[in-house]
Amino acid sequence: MAREPFRILVVDDHPDNVELLRARLEARGYIVDGASGGEEALEMLKRNPPDLMLLDVMMPKVDGMEVVRRLKADKSLPFIPVIMQTALDSTENKVEGLDAGADDYITKPINFPELDARVKSLLRIKKLQEDLRAREKELEEMNERLLRISQTDALTEISNRRALEQKLDEMWAHSQRLHEPLSIVMCDIDKFKSVNDTYGHQVGDIVLKEFACLLKDAAREIDRVGRYGGEEFLLLLPGTPLDSAVTFAERLRDIAKEHTFSFEGGTLSRTMSCGVAAWPHPEIRDQDALLKAADDALYVAKETGRNKVVRYDGTEYKSHMELEEAPHADKSLSGKQKPDGGRDEKTRGAA
Repeated sequence: MAREPFRILVVDDHPDNVELLRARLEARGYIVDGASGGEEALEMLKRNPPDLMLLDVMMPKVDGMEVVRRLKADKSLPFIPVIMQTALDSTENKVEGLDAGADDYITKPINFPELDARVKSLLRIKKLQEDLRAREKELEEMNERLLRISQTDALTEISNRRALEQKLDEMWAHSQRLHEPLSIVMCDIDKFKSVNDTYGHQVGDIVLKEFACLLKDAAREIDRVGRYGGEEFLLLLPGTPLDSAVTFAERLRDIAKEHTFSFEGGTLSRTMSCGVAAWPHPEIRDQDALLKAADDALYVAKETGRNKVVRYDGTEYKSHMELEEAPHADKSLSGKQKPDGGRDEKTRGAA
């Protein structure tokens, strides 16, 4: 798209000078505004910044030197090239104006071909500045989009595992610094593999997307909800003690149990299992240990019947772990090798 004509602000306390410059500049296709003094010029700069300012030095009250100083000091204004115009042709005056922030200097009486060349030169620089800012903004927006893509699960449009782990690092550091509690909930859709086997993967995708929405709607704004892998989801709950996190997980379980997943040709229901862990806890010394604790609690929830919430190091958790460690337990089926426990990636879907 073609750019609109450049706007030039002419500032001079002699109206005849303003009108003469206006006529010359408008004849060359510029839009020209006029100001009769420094105060008026500063107001116009704020209200509608021009592309270039042609500024007289000698003016009552607020002179040109002060105008250009204020202009260059105002970070809210864009780059506005300034040509100072004065009848004083001494080197000292020119140096003073350039030190104040002027971009060029022209002496009176004005040579209009020279003025035209100086205006064109500075407006070329102005255009290059605009193009550079536009490219920088486009690059920033592209980088933001790429960052969102890299941190978002493509199917459910919530945080992916990478983003969750990065956020957990931040929340852990914050909790350690301020000595605030931090809880996490690891949850899993029960018997999700049967959804794909019975209805197909498209229906399975619908269930995953709706399930993600249920979790996101139930969470607070400061919480982080994400898909950790497969049908497993993770919720990070900053400032939340373990008891409150368990209560929240029970509410999530009720929401999931009561929800009906609809798809073309039918409906279905599914329950969820949750493992909850929190810091502070004597056995949890870092974020990896916190993740493992919630994962272990989820494993116990799946092993002991599904559709339940198990807290790490709670009574049900300890009882089950003691049974597994009993001498008569089948060690070949314990821990991560259990086919129905959801710990082995190859068999997790069967849970």
